[in-house]
Amino acid sequence: MQKFKVLLCEPLRFPQRYSAFKFKIMNNNLNFFSDYLVATLRLAVPLAFAALGGLYSERSGVLNIGLEGMLLTGAFTSAAATFYTDNPWIGVIAALIAGGIVGLLHAFLCVTLRVDQLVSGLAINLVAAGLTSFLARLIFSGGIAQQLPGIAAIIIPGFANIPLIGALLQQDILVYLLLIIIALTTYILFYTSFGLTLRSVGEYPRAADTAGVSVQSVRYTAVIISGCLASLGGAYLTLVQIKFFAEGMSAGKGFIAIAALIFGRWHPVSTALACLLFGATEALQLRIQALGANIPYQFLVMLPYAIALFALVSKKGKSTPPAALGIAYFPENQKR
Repeated sequence: MQKFKVLLCEPLRFPQRYSAFKFKIMNNNLNFFSDYLVATLRLAVPLAFAALGGLYSERSGVLNIGLEGMLLTGAFTSAAATFYTDNPWIGVIAALIAGGIVGLLHAFLCVTLRVDQLVSGLAINLVAAGLTSFLARLIFSGGIAQQLPGIAAIIIPGFANIPLIGALLQQDILVYLLLIIIALTTYILFYTSFGLTLRSVGEYPRAADTAGVSVQSVRYTAVIISGCLASLGGAYLTLVQIKFFAEGMSAGKGFIAIAALIFGRWHPVSTALACLLFGATEALQLRIQALGANIPYQFLVMLPYAIALFALVSKKGKSTPPAALGIAYFPENQKR
């Protein structure tokens, strides 16, 4: 009789069990999607800092292939300063200063000495890779700075437990700073006299010079800003995303940032969205690896770069760079 009662009640319990099972699956899927969005954002941040830095430089007419080296310089200097002071904010300041110095060097080579801008950028990448590797082995054990004190996330009361939104809003101050920089860059470029001057120097430097604008000063300013922003991306890598320094940790992100800049047509908002796309691609390949899919990991690692290449090819003929990009400017009173 007892067995009969159990069998009779079992169909009544089934909807409850099914609902609980369905809720568990939905909750797991929601958590997976939430983690994926957070990973996308965090992977896109260093790309966006570097790409916005490149935007300032290239809008002024100075090609900046050296974003990779500037990222790596920012990563190393922030790690070294944090390692010695135990204060990540001093690391951020050190990265800004180092990035500004590298930007100043690039400006001196390209604007004053009129060295080929592509060669100057590649030289910065090579020197940064070699110098940071050498100094890291002198300062850190095995060339790796581990267990650095990072920048903590800001938890907004009342939002932490909201699905999707709560996880996305638990970000560090550098993410919010990036959002401010995107808005500020858009305003500066298109609604201020400095932005108009910057764009005119990148498009028609001769006309700007004739109007009394110092082409050299504007380009110097733009390239120094470029170095500072790119180095912030490196500091984010070291102090937020990974929290240690390793040789060559920029891993081609500077070149992906250049691809995002081209894909975004040298516009701050479009460029930031392109960085999100590349961040989503990188987050996807990391998730696929974590799931243990039977796919060669080399193919997955290649995926973000393949997407970047596809983006560049798809924009061929549609994305028009500043007219004077990569062209050294010679004032009328100076001979070539």
